[in-house]
Amino acid sequence: MLDEAIGANNAAGGRLPWEEVRDWFHNTNNYVDTLDRAAEAFSETISDAHDSPSTTQMVQWLERQGTSLRFSGNGPVRRYDNLTDTLTINTAKTNESARFHISWHIASTAFNAEIADISQNAILKSETARHLLTIGLGNYAAGSILMPYGRFRSAARSARHDIDRLRHTFGSTFEQVCHRLSTLQRPGARGTPMYFCRVDMAGNITKRHSATRLRFARFGGACPLWVVHEAVAVPDRIHVQLSEMPDGVRYVSIAKGIVKQTDSFLQQPRRYAVALGCEVDFAPDFIYADGINLQNPDTPTHIGESCRICTRDDCDQRAFPPSDKEITVNPQERDIVPYKIQSRAFKP
Repeated sequence: MLDEAIGANNAAGGRLPWEEVRDWFHNTNNYVDTLDRAAEAFSETISDAHDSPSTTQMVQWLERQGTSLRFSGNGPVRRYDNLTDTLTINTAKTNESARFHISWHIASTAFNAEIADISQNAILKSETARHLLTIGLGNYAAGSILMPYGRFRSAARSARHDIDRLRHTFGSTFEQVCHRLSTLQRPGARGTPMYFCRVDMAGNITKRHSATRLRFARFGGACPLWVVHEAVAVPDRIHVQLSEMPDGVRYVSIAKGIVKQTDSFLQQPRRYAVALGCEVDFAPDFIYADGINLQNPDTPTHIGESCRICTRDDCDQRAFPPSDKEITVNPQERDIVPYKIQSRAFKP
């Protein structure tokens, strides 16, 4: 009952802290100019004309600040001891993950004042949300160091957003590259508008941002016809889909299921999928659209945001009817679902 109440009108009295932070980034269009430009300048300073700073170059910068780096086979992914000025990274994670967490510590050190200023001036209701924003800004700056704006945007355009080429060029993971592509919103130098999200095994959208007209439902599960769900079930390959939303806008989307390695056999691996897409008008810039017949009206998969708000009345994948429409039930007739959706609005 509480879950339903929160889904309907957030009976808890407002957004949860992580929702506040998610909405804060959404309202900035997932682009933080001050941090992005500072991280880009920093990256170019230490990378010695390479596309991305190497691990060695980042470690050398830390050492110049008096910070020691050590590796451990267990414990947290990243831990900093300010008494000994020691940064410890868990070696059970991938090299790309280690690079990111080294970059995060550098970002939190080099841009401490900028991050603190943004966090303190953000309109948030709780200190918990402010702490989460501080971490999120560190993540943002870390990605901007590893994938500096100008070089990354140029490489993305040249590679037509080929994720594998970009992740090899910038030493980052598939997810990190997809996330970075969704942040290319610098005024006067925007990238191709993309949406990005991450979905777990239960269908929860745990990360999301859209620079396109696509919007994600705030509550309830995502559309079961969306290719991201297939990617969770069949990981380690790129799934491509041409889809159409109820408003008629078409998207070329890709999704890839990812299995995160763990420290031990006793730990369940983390399984989820990431999705990235653009509106069909930008298909020439998206290498994954090359094999799709974009002109055939029968090619797109007709998807929606969520069953709760989807306006399609002929979908045989519905989990439940839309919350704003009346339904009728005829015991003498049964189709895929046991009701018909009416055009008139629901009256409580």
